[in-house]
Amino acid sequence: MTTIFAFVIVLGILIFFHELGHFLVAKLSGVGVLRFSLGFGPALLRKRFGETDYQIAAFPLGGYVKMLGEDPEEKDIVTHIDRRRSFSHKPLGVKAVIVFAGPFFNVILAVLVYTVIAWTGVPYLLPTVGEVQKGSPADQAGLLAGDTIKTIADRPVQAWEDVAAMLQEKDPGRPVKIEVDRDAKTYVLFVTPKAGTVKNIFGEEISRPMIGITVADKTALKRYDMAGGISYGVAQCWRIVKLTGQAFYKMITGKVSVKESLGGPILIAQVSGQTFKAGVLPFVSLIAFISINLAIINLLPIPVLDGGHLLLFLIEAITGRPVEGRPREVAQQIGLFILVMLMLFAFYNDIVRIFKG
Repeated sequence: MTTIFAFVIVLGILIFFHELGHFLVAKLSGVGVLRFSLGFGPALLRKRFGETDYQIAAFPLGGYVKMLGEDPEEKDIVTHIDRRRSFSHKPLGVKAVIVFAGPFFNVILAVLVYTVIAWTGVPYLLPTVGEVQKGSPADQAGLLAGDTIKTIADRPVQAWEDVAAMLQEKDPGRPVKIEVDRDAKTYVLFVTPKAGTVKNIFGEEISRPMIGITVADKTALKRYDMAGGISYGVAQCWRIVKLTGQAFYKMITGKVSVKESLGGPILIAQVSGQTFKAGVLPFVSLIAFISINLAIINLLPIPVLDGGHLLLFLIEAITGRPVEGRPREVAQQIGLFILVMLMLFAFYNDIVRIFKG
């Protein structure tokens, strides 16, 4: 029940912000909005305010904003009175902005989440040594468990990620000056890293200089000021956009297994339940992470997705003629087929992952 509850919350927030982007920009552009729906299928709850029906539908895997004259072939809905408020009769640029607003609001959601986290405090690992591998370069240099690393090559160390980043820059076989704090005393050691291999975030083995230490489970919080928090939120979003782009590229080129990397609603539900139990910070971080992924996926040039609509607008801008009739219908059928196949494949991966444990 916790997993289902967490999954519904995650989906509800993501879908709401995405559709809110379409809705607000459509309203600001003078386009009539007939329906704002969270979910598909029969309405469970419905309330009408003004011209718009607001509803929560039975199937929560998505949502939509139904705009006046969204389909240019719906001649029976758009009258001469409604023409100025019809989506199909708006300038091409306005229509593109309305469509782009959905993914953009997903990114805004992620920036907001990471910014609030920065203001309340970002947890980080202190640069304290947990274990020293016997016979390793660190052991030979005299590094001990419990030592706090203060500097590496005379550069100050604030967090454990600084230790990894600074050692990564060093050449194996060349001594590195490391200053540590031990029992309120400062010691200077010279450690000679050796070449080793580790797995990166994508599961690939990469070469890294290594000295044979692990981190102690000691954390602290870093709180950012107003401007610093916003900067952190934007930077964190950009970092995840780059990681997601790299993941897509590696899956397309075969460097990363699609079966192991691609997940669907079942995986999202599982992780939602796990992070919900772990605490507020992991849970809201997951929402931000998935929100960015949702924005990127929606911008793929697949008809029926926002990116597909933007592609049709681009074709219209180049040719001077809207894509209508049979070509538009075929494009949407192809896009729907691709989307269904991807969804089935993601479900298959999720089920296999469950059976494999």
